[in-house]
Amino acid sequence: MAVSGASGGGQVLSLDSLVRLRRGLRSAAAPRRLPVPDGMTAPLGCDAVAVPARFGPLVLARLPRVGCVYADETHWWWIVPSDSDYALEWPAMVRYTTGAVVLDAPRLIHQPDGTVPYTPPIPLYLVLCRVTGTTPTWSRHISA
Repeated sequence: MAVSGASGGGQVLSLDSLVRLRRGLRSAAAPRRLPVPDGMTAPLGCDAVAVPARFGPLVLARLPRVGCVYADETHWWWIVPSDSDYALEWPAMVRYTTGAVVLDAPRLIHQPDGTVPYTPPIPLYLVLCRVTGTTPTWSRHISA
C-alpha cells in the first residue's frame, strides 16, 4: 500500500515508511510505573494522582496522612490505591493515572514511615477540590 500527494506529483510513501515516521514522532520518554520504594508493599495496587507543581506544596501541607509523593518541575504525583477514581470526578487540573504510569521521570520527595505507599484518596480528593476551587461531586446541585 502506498500513499501519494493529491496533485499526483508528490512523493509516494509505503506503509512501512509511514510506520517508521510515526515511530520517530513518539516521545523519547517511554511510559513507566512509579516505583514503590524498597521495603514497601502495595496490596491494593497502585494508581497515581498528578497535579500541577504549583499546587503540590499546598496539597501536601493540608493532608492528614501522606503516602509516597513524586515530583518534577511540572507535576507532583500521589500514590493511591487502585480504582480510587471510582465514583469520583477529580478536578479538571488533576490527572488520574491508572497503574501509576507516567511519561516523566519524577523523583521521590516524600516516603511515609509505614510499609504502604498510599495517600488516602478521599482526603486527597477533598484537598484538591479545595485548592483548585472545585466543588466536590457529591455537593453539587442536581436539577430535576
